[in-house]
Amino acid sequence: MRKWVAFGLAWALILGGAFLAHTIQTDRGNVSVAEVSFPAEAKVTISGLLYTPRTATAATPAPAILVSHGYINTREMQSPFAIELARRGYVVLAMDMTGHGYSGGIVGTAGFGGPAALKYLKSLPVVDKAHVGMEGHSMGGGPVMAAAVSDPDGYRSIVLAGSTPGLLGAAAPANPRNLAVVFGQFDEFAPLMWQVPKGSLVNTSKRLQAIFGVTGPIQEDRVYGDIAAGTARVLANPPVTHPWEHFSSAGVGDAVDWFQRTLPAPAAKPVANQVWLWKDIGTLIAFVGMVGLILATFDLLLTLPAFAGLNETARPVVERRNGRWWLSLAITAGLPALTYFPLMKVGQRFFPMAAFPQWIQNQLLVWALGTALLTLLIGLVLRSKPAFSNRWGLSAAAALATMAVAYVSLVIVDAAFKVDYRFWVLGLKPLSPARALELPAYLVLWTLFFLVAMRSLAATIAVRGEGAFAALAWAKIAMAAGFGVLVIWEYATLFTTGFLGTPTEPLNVIVAIQFVPLLAIIGIIGAFTYRRTNSYVPGALICALLISWYVTSGTANHWAPGFAPQLPGASARK
Repeated sequence: MRKWVAFGLAWALILGGAFLAHTIQTDRGNVSVAEVSFPAEAKVTISGLLYTPRTATAATPAPAILVSHGYINTREMQSPFAIELARRGYVVLAMDMTGHGYSGGIVGTAGFGGPAALKYLKSLPVVDKAHVGMEGHSMGGGPVMAAAVSDPDGYRSIVLAGSTPGLLGAAAPANPRNLAVVFGQFDEFAPLMWQVPKGSLVNTSKRLQAIFGVTGPIQEDRVYGDIAAGTARVLANPPVTHPWEHFSSAGVGDAVDWFQRTLPAPAAKPVANQVWLWKDIGTLIAFVGMVGLILATFDLLLTLPAFAGLNETARPVVERRNGRWWLSLAITAGLPALTYFPLMKVGQRFFPMAAFPQWIQNQLLVWALGTALLTLLIGLVLRSKPAFSNRWGLSAAAALATMAVAYVSLVIVDAAFKVDYRFWVLGLKPLSPARALELPAYLVLWTLFFLVAMRSLAATIAVRGEGAFAALAWAKIAMAAGFGVLVIWEYATLFTTGFLGTPTEPLNVIVAIQFVPLLAIIGIIGAFTYRRTNSYVPGALICALLISWYVTSGTANHWAPGFAPQLPGASARK
């Protein structure tokens, strides 16, 4: 009975969280959110989410805004902007850039998809074509600027959040119409974007001053030029980081304020009136429910005759937490963090190719497999002798069945509520058919890593006789503490000095943030499954399926059939 209660509670969290997110996203039924797709060029289709207020009709068309996410993200990352703008009566199209999400092509194809997205948005009968704006975060400035070049008179205002014209070589107009620049005081990309040492000095950027037509420091929140003439410029410099520019009341509020100034708002609201965070709280609850569903499903499977052979109480070899145990904990937690930057750099040599088209995932795998190799070598020195009961066939079947239930839960949530499992930089979405075909090759390599990692976790961290709570807690600490310390150190340094601890690694620092919760989840799954089976294999296979799905669905493609491979060096810029 207890196992069924856990299974039901997991579903309650998933459906309750998704319903909350849907309620906020649709403004309690006043906004419809629909999946759309449209062509960009031969063999390239752009995907997006279209937010349409009930007040926007063919008889009463509304102003519209195109919004775009940044590198290795997807359209859902722009939901704070989309929700707040749609609540104010704007039609909003949140696009997937080419090479991202459900859009085709590779990074940079067809002007990042921006020209086609603007054209599609303006073709809608519910859109007032005379009042269209655009917003892009980070690399999302690429499609926005390319769209502005393709249709110079087809928009009235632009917001660049943590971005700059001409990023990654994208086309950009010499004089964008009514431009707002929102750039955080702690933006990690200040030297790349605006050639200033840190974000708090962006007002002194010579490049930005040239765009504003001034020769001295720019005054924040002062409007330069004339909105009616399309020459207006404004700078906002909120106290946020790069990934907070699209996930903070300040970053979202500055964008909303500019659009309400430059485009007629059918239902204007104070800038401080923001509800988008509740949508992410809802999808976070659903994400937690999905993790619970994985554990509960595996637990239930063990009660079935087909999987009864997996049932066995774990027999840890470690009898107590002595000096050797604390050394093992330090190595398990610290090694992945210590190898992260150097092995990610080595991973840049793992270029995109047919079987492995995602350059960032390729780098992550070099880090993971390199760390696994070091773990094996260290294990030869420490020489623990665990006794596992590995049943490979049953373990594989149980892992596949468990993750199939988790995947179906997301398919249901997507179909019913048009949301996924996410919070801020953490996001899990269904695979497109194209990305599903990319997953198997990556799954093989992730499986190798997790077999080593989960074996080491069970052999060195599990303690004989400890309770379930302690076992899961220590496993979570062992897997995630190193990255937690790394991220805390990076941002403590940033907030006190204005510079990251590793100022030349801004992209990898941001990527590392999501690995703190992901590695904690991995630790929980590994310890939970080991305690029930005396085997590290089921947990390793479940984690490999989860992480290969997570990364493949959410990062960018740099190779695709029929496209010239993109030069990988461009990916190092955001």
